Parts: sequence; C-alpha cells; structure tokens
Amino acid sequence: MRPPRGPRPLVILLTDRQRAMLEDTVHSRRRPHDEVQRATIILQSADGARTRHLAAALRVSDPTVRLWRRRWAHAAPQLAAAEAEADDETLRGLFQQVLHDAPRGGRPATFTAEQLCQIVAVACEVPEACDRPVSHWTPRELADEVIKRGIVPTISPRSIGRFLKGGGLKTASVAVLAQS
Repeated sequence: MRPPRGPRPLVILLTDRQRAMLEDTVHSRRRPHDEVQRATIILQSADGARTRHLAAALRVSDPTVRLWRRRWAHAAPQLAAAEAEADDETLRGLFQQVLHDAPRGGRPATFTAEQLCQIVAVACEVPEACDRPVSHWTPRELADEVIKRGIVPTISPRSIGRFLKGGGLKTASVAVLAQS
C-alpha cells in the first residue's frame, strides 16, 4: 500500500462529551442535513478518516472536508473552555454555532420585508378602488401604484412581475422571519 500524498489532515481530538453530542446530532432526524453532514465529518476525522475517503463517502469535495476540520480545530479551545463550565444546552448551542454555515456576502436586499408585504397587500386590492382604469393589476399599474403611495421610491414593472411570479408571498414571509 502506498503512503497517502499531500499534507496530513488536521488532528481532531474529541472528549467523550463532545463525541456523544456529535453522535446525537448525526443520529437526529430533526437536525438539518448540512449540520448532520458536518458532524459526521468531525466524528470520522477524529477516528482518523482521510480527506479523500471521507469526501467520497459523503459526496462532498475535499476542500469541504478540510474547511470543517479547520473550523472545528479553530473552535476547539473555545469548546473545551465551555465544556468545563457549561451545561449541555449551552454546549449544544455552541456546537450548532460551530457547525453552522458562515454568512455569505452579496448585495443587500433592495426592498425590506415590510415593503414586500405592502406590495402584496396592494396587489390584493381591487384596482378600481384605487382609481385605476383596469379590472386586474398589471405589473406596470402595480408599480405605479406602490410608487404613488410612497411604499417604495422606485420599482420596475419587471421587478414587480418577477416578485409576484416567483412566489412573492413565500419570499416576503421568509424575509419577515429572517428579520425577527
């Protein structure tokens, strides 16, 4: 058997309590899939699994396995300190923070959840009640109305159409929950 190529993976050492909590996460039917997968990476890494074998078994990339090993190793001192003085619930919360995905960059939302909800509310009104000479809202009419009411300073009919066609109600409710 030929020796593995590349750098040796980070050594992951787990206490019995950490191992038990990670195994609970792995065997839970209510934890998100990505959290279960990350806990599996940590557990198998602690058991000596190689990066390539672990990545193939979990159907993830090698960099993904390395990333979660690195994150766990970076958080290990904080976890050890918390384990010494915290109860299981606090420690479990800290585990979830470590296993949670980092915030992603990107452009901030153009419209707030409140504005989106107000747009949906206007769309649910009868256009004739707003002195509009149409029987059904068009994206152009709706865009003009929400600008006229001061809900948003500007919005294109295309944005209105995409929002309403793409499940605007679902998007607005998710945005409201995220702000809560």
